[in-house]
Amino acid sequence: MIKNYLSLVFLVFCISISFGQTTLSAGEVVITGFNSVNPDQFSFVLLTDVTNTTEIKFTDNGWFAGGGFRNNEGTLIWTATSDLPCGTEIIVDDQSPFTCSVGSITDSAGFGLAANGDQIFAYQGPDATPTFLYGVNFDALGWAPDAVNANTSALPATLTNAVNAIHLNEIDNAKYDCSVTSVPSLILAAVSTDTNWNIRNTTPFVLGGCTYTCGQCTSDTTWNGTAWDNGLPNMNTAAIIDGNYNTNTDGSFSTCILVVNSGAVLNVQDNTFIEVDSNIIADGEINVATAGSVVQIDDLSTVSGSGVMRVTKTTAIMDTAFEYTYWSSPTASTTIDNGLTEGNPIRRFYFDATNYLDATAETNNDNTPVDGQDDIDDNGDDWTLANGTDMMIPGVGYASTHRPDIFNFPGVGYDYTFEGPFNNGVITVPVYRNNSELDDNNWNFIGNPYPSAVDITPFFNLNSTAANPATGAILGDIHFWSHDTDANANNNGNEILNFTRADYATINSTGATSGNASNPPDPYIPSGQGFFVAMSDAANPISTTGDISESEVVFNNSMRSTGPNDQFFRNNTEHNKLWLNLTSDNGVTSQILVGYVPGATAQFDGNTYDSPRNMATGVFASISSMIPNTEKDFVIQGKATSDLSLDEIIDLGFNTSIDVPTIYTIAIQQVEGDFMNTQPIFLKDNLLNTIHNLKESDYSFTSESGVFNDRFQIFFNAEVLSNDDVTLDNNQLTITELANGDVQFSINANLNITNIQIVDLLGRTVYNLDGNDTTMVYNLDNLKKSAYIARVTLSNGQTITKKAIKRQ
Repeated sequence: MIKNYLSLVFLVFCISISFGQTTLSAGEVVITGFNSVNPDQFSFVLLTDVTNTTEIKFTDNGWFAGGGFRNNEGTLIWTATSDLPCGTEIIVDDQSPFTCSVGSITDSAGFGLAANGDQIFAYQGPDATPTFLYGVNFDALGWAPDAVNANTSALPATLTNAVNAIHLNEIDNAKYDCSVTSVPSLILAAVSTDTNWNIRNTTPFVLGGCTYTCGQCTSDTTWNGTAWDNGLPNMNTAAIIDGNYNTNTDGSFSTCILVVNSGAVLNVQDNTFIEVDSNIIADGEINVATAGSVVQIDDLSTVSGSGVMRVTKTTAIMDTAFEYTYWSSPTASTTIDNGLTEGNPIRRFYFDATNYLDATAETNNDNTPVDGQDDIDDNGDDWTLANGTDMMIPGVGYASTHRPDIFNFPGVGYDYTFEGPFNNGVITVPVYRNNSELDDNNWNFIGNPYPSAVDITPFFNLNSTAANPATGAILGDIHFWSHDTDANANNNGNEILNFTRADYATINSTGATSGNASNPPDPYIPSGQGFFVAMSDAANPISTTGDISESEVVFNNSMRSTGPNDQFFRNNTEHNKLWLNLTSDNGVTSQILVGYVPGATAQFDGNTYDSPRNMATGVFASISSMIPNTEKDFVIQGKATSDLSLDEIIDLGFNTSIDVPTIYTIAIQQVEGDFMNTQPIFLKDNLLNTIHNLKESDYSFTSESGVFNDRFQIFFNAEVLSNDDVTLDNNQLTITELANGDVQFSINANLNITNIQIVDLLGRTVYNLDGNDTTMVYNLDNLKKSAYIARVTLSNGQTITKKAIKRQ
């Protein structure tokens, strides 16, 4: 515009008394935009707290190289009318007189921005000896050798271009692009970089619009590839990575802002973490290993930059290329082809929960519908093939097998790499239920959207209807796929060969069980992990269309954790818990957990504490915990802490559809808590009237096919037995096949053998023999070459059960 020389001094809002004001230094104010097309406007941001009455001057006068202003233009004086925090942005607008969005402003006449080149200086103090705070130049000559006319200016000696001043060439209007809005030093550096500005002629910009936060960042520290220049970062310090950094050798750290400069590489290795209170700006590379974690805390924080962010996740050990892995992308803008590159293109699926309906069941995959549920979609249209160009939606689960052509070695895991900006902040995922069938489970397939683990406690607190009746959408348990068993034609499903639902691991607020009799999972959802949840029948729907109701699961940064973020399962707690495994000599694996935790009772408390073995229908054999007044079998049972005493009894259920000779074994997987660690744990076999100490050895037995919900019990009270009853284990019984085919039974104790029963693998008693000595020899010609169970009763009444094999 044409210079506007005014002869009057205008006062807007109020004039403040000039004492007690904040004395500023260069870079503690930045100019973030200007329009030189009518009306004149500019914006500036405070990069430190200022007190009431603080004055800052703005002028379009040029500066002589030898010192002093040309004084042929004008000066504005802005005054704070209250204490203002760091990050406050003020917009100044020529409305004849000038106005400002915060504080007050006076015009000493003559301030006007020339479209054909000009400058703006922010300063404090007298005009003869000013303290310059910031400078913007938008003349074609840039910072000139001297101020030769109204459009030119030298750069004051106390300012440095691209540090606390900027030149933008000759342009009418310009605005900082908000690429960095946190941490004063980072804002200053970003605003002073000309590539971070949007520029144009004629059409003015709408100034402002950024939200600047200084947060807890009171300083910054830079890694140069060898050391930090201002000490190890913390939650009050911005971390700037300007050289390669490896968390294995250089350490995990927390910071308020993370900046990775161009050319630098930050490698976050297994079992290490980077914790960021606010924003991540990556113009270099960030690589996160399979068990590494990057955690952002503020839900409003951002992820930006021109660099590359990668998360590599390693599958569980694979024996064949046909094993499925459940995925969820921890990065945004990632396609199926890019995230699941190693996945078989014809075996990459998502789960359409709107199509899931389980109104009938089948037996042994015979395709004959019967009343009941089997956790299988009746018409098989729930799993949907994903297109390679489909975006992997944050929080959605995907299932994929491996490409056979690159499956080179069984017995190893394979790496998958997800590339794109890290997912961050609040992420919502729709979940559905089909109301036309009320007895089924409303399964939905979702996943952890972050490059870090999710803690199940805050996840359940927000999303389960038991903990959050108002907005919670799901039951209080989740299910991981932990592939262990080969596909089988007798497993129910929509294929000729189907995997067993027994291979799911389950987690609720009581604890977790694995699907394969291995260590149970941590109470965390690893990054990149897809999992199943069930929408609750009690959930308030957001919408209902026909029989389908929709709600949502919410992820947010408060759930993220720097804790365990891998596929290796651990679980640590102060509460008493008991895990039991059922295995067999022909591949059965089943696990249960009974945990004594606050909030649970001995009755059914919902899935939050008690998880039914929903996915065990059609499983060949399983063990379960039984809860009174329910018809369900439970893979996890929570009980009150006050329920645990020496008189406690845990009822176990056992079922098997196996009709070939099989030896089953019940064993302790692990225990936690003082009581469980110090007390003996007895298994009572009510069918055989046998009591066995599982702390001393595993218990083997045989069974006919069927459901046996009253055969086994766990108890802890040794006083119900005689003292002798608990002194021996089956290691003190030896069974030896002699050269002539006879079989010798010997007990290593001052007790006699009074009776021996030989039971075959179908549970039938083949021999029932009497004895009266510590060693007994029998001719057992009727036994074929096979495995048997010997049930040996001693003179003190104790019975020892041991597996034996007839070889001759």
